[in-house]
Amino acid sequence: MIEQLKTDFERFFNSKKTIENLDLRKENLEYFLKQGFPNKKNEDWKYSDLNSIISLNFEKLNFFYDDEVQKKPDIKYIDDIDCNKLILINGKIAEINFDQVDKQNIIILNDNKSDFSLENKNPLIYLNNALTQNVVKILIESNYQVKKPIVIYHLLSENLKSTLLNQKVEIVLGENSQSRIVNIFQENNNKNFINSTSKILLARSAILKNYKLDISYNNNIKYLFDKIELDENSNFEHFIFSQGSKFIKNEIECDLKGKHSSAFINGILNLDKSNHHEIKTRINHISESTKSYQLIKNVLKDESKGVFQGKIFVNKKAQKTDGYQLSKVLLVDKNTEFDAKPELEIYADDVKCSHGSTSGNIDENSIFYLMSRGLSRVQAKQLIIEGFLLEVVEQITDSEIKKFVEKQII
Repeated sequence: MIEQLKTDFERFFNSKKTIENLDLRKENLEYFLKQGFPNKKNEDWKYSDLNSIISLNFEKLNFFYDDEVQKKPDIKYIDDIDCNKLILINGKIAEINFDQVDKQNIIILNDNKSDFSLENKNPLIYLNNALTQNVVKILIESNYQVKKPIVIYHLLSENLKSTLLNQKVEIVLGENSQSRIVNIFQENNNKNFINSTSKILLARSAILKNYKLDISYNNNIKYLFDKIELDENSNFEHFIFSQGSKFIKNEIECDLKGKHSSAFINGILNLDKSNHHEIKTRINHISESTKSYQLIKNVLKDESKGVFQGKIFVNKKAQKTDGYQLSKVLLVDKNTEFDAKPELEIYADDVKCSHGSTSGNIDENSIFYLMSRGLSRVQAKQLIIEGFLLEVVEQITDSEIKKFVEKQII
């Protein structure tokens, strides 16, 4: 596979007349080749051995693809939300359909310039830096509020198969600006590996509500990395609904850099079949008087596997930090597996931080009680599952999006 990567890397460069950051791309590739795909020897991947997952799912993995879309995929538009629409095909903007937006205050474009920094020691970010062909940029000017949500449809062209697709997204909100962004993943079922990184920057007093909804069932392998930086008084709300893909790891690293900044990260893993999903978070409290809240709930059926790794880091300067983290899992069937690793790393003394993780089966007494009220056993189990998950949905502060997510559960 390594020789295939080197060959495809040369094809990638030879296909382009001009390419940005050539030396940095090559340097990133060298770093990746030294480490390879992460396996369980890597502490961050001890519960999700990506090297084995790739070997089991791909006889051959293509590291280069022709970025010309041969046939536009079908789009299932979400009618429940009155929104602005942004269509991405293979990680590139294919269509922008915005209503009542001041184009002087919001810029959306395809670009090939990005940050190719080597600071993060993550091999998948090295690989992404080396092979990304396009960067989607969303820039919102200061003092501007995007009234309708921006719904981003993530699609794959029908000709894409057994391919590693590297994507980059950069979102920047200026001072005192506001927006809501909903990511809907509607990939095809051809089994590809999607390696996506997002960089989100919130300036002073900016507010972003960001939602990632992996709903439709598919055979894709996905790694989604979000790097978020918050300035003073900024607020970030992030919600993950993880259900459809064969494997997906959502990794979030959030830096609370400014005083009184806050981050709320909530998620649902609703898994069946043999799907394997993970949420990994690291919340860095760097400045004083910052707040973070995390609630992750998991429902596991059949032979599925769920993982949550969460860390709250408190810098010695981050006095008056308020950090909360909790994961809960409902094991519906006997052959399911859940692994949790909650962590606190605190170097300040005036803080309020807590973390916890619980797991259990469906209470038979509760099932008996509901059946005594006329429900079947299947209906009783479903009602208990819905009640368990809706506690997380209640954390969504946008009423339209909350109703849409409720429909995916009920």
